[in-house]
Order: sequence, then C-alpha cells, then structure tokens
Amino acid sequence: MVGDLNDATDFELLQLSGSDGEAFAVFYRRYERVVVGWLMRQTGRPELAADLTAEVFAAAYLAAGRFREGPEPAGAWLLGIARKKVLQSWRRDRIEASARRRLAVERVEVSDEALEAVERLAAVGVTELLDELPDDQRRAVRARVVEELAYEELGSIVGVSAETARKRVSRGLAALRRRVEQIGGADDAAA
Repeated sequence: MVGDLNDATDFELLQLSGSDGEAFAVFYRRYERVVVGWLMRQTGRPELAADLTAEVFAAAYLAAGRFREGPEPAGAWLLGIARKKVLQSWRRDRIEASARRRLAVERVEVSDEALEAVERLAAVGVTELLDELPDDQRRAVRARVVEELAYEELGSIVGVSAETARKRVSRGLAALRRRVEQIGGADDAAA
C-alpha cells in the first residue's frame, strides 16, 4: 500500500485512481504542465490546449487500468494520448471549418469560465460523474472518448444508428458539462 501519494510511482497512482480520486489528482498535477505545454506547442491556441488537456486526462483516467509499468514513463503514454487528441482535433477543425464556410457562421470561442470548469473536472472524480449518467450515455461517452470509436462503429456495437450514437454521446457530455458547472457554482458559493 502506498503511504504518501506524492511518493507513489505513476503506475501506483494510476492503479489507485479508480478507488482513490486523490491518486489521480496527484498524477494530474505531476503531468499537467508537460501535457499543456506540449499541446500549446502543437496547437498555438491556449483555449484549445486547455480543452485537449481535459480530453487527454479524461481518457487517461478511464484507461488507467490498462497502463502497464515499463521502461517508458507515464508522461510518454500521456503524450501518445495527446497526439491522438491533436490529430482528432485537426480533423474536426477541417470538417467544422468547411461547415462554417458553407453556413457563413463564425467560430465560437470558449469563455474563461468554461476553461475553469474543465480544470475543476480534473479535480472531481470522473468515474463518479460518469456513474451519474444513464447507462446508454455512459457507455457511449466511454466508447467515444476512451476507445475512440467512430459513431458508426459505436452505433453498430450497441445496435443503433450512428446519429443515435452521436446524440447519446452529445447528451452525456452535456450532462457532464452541466454537472461540472454545478460543481463550479458550489465552489464559487464556498469562496
């Protein structure tokens, strides 16, 4: 058993994170600057780097049980996840930019409040938040975020259309966002 979590190895923290939210918080703090810095260099956009950082750590938290201790540090594993998230983001941006041009709609920028909510999410037990979702949304979010399944593949696995799978993911993420905003409101009221 690990005494002081700050002295634990990355592997120990990741193994404990499912049952001890503080273990993942220590892991997050250990690597946050590395991940944010790398994402900032890749994207050049602070708001996108913050958003992708949240995605990276959410995926890492959900996949923590699959991390294997070896010669490579957990930072390399995280940066592998970050690389995938950047590539996905670039693909999404190309698709969104094309749609915005066709519809003559400007890009929406993320507010500072939303960025702070993302930071609070890292401090909250993601598993607990996911457990609050209805089963179909929880499975859809997990499959899309952790397993990185395409909507068509996700729909095929659960026996629904790709559009229904997309809606489940969207509703689940919206519910998580509302919950994070509630947590943020509680933090503001306590301050």
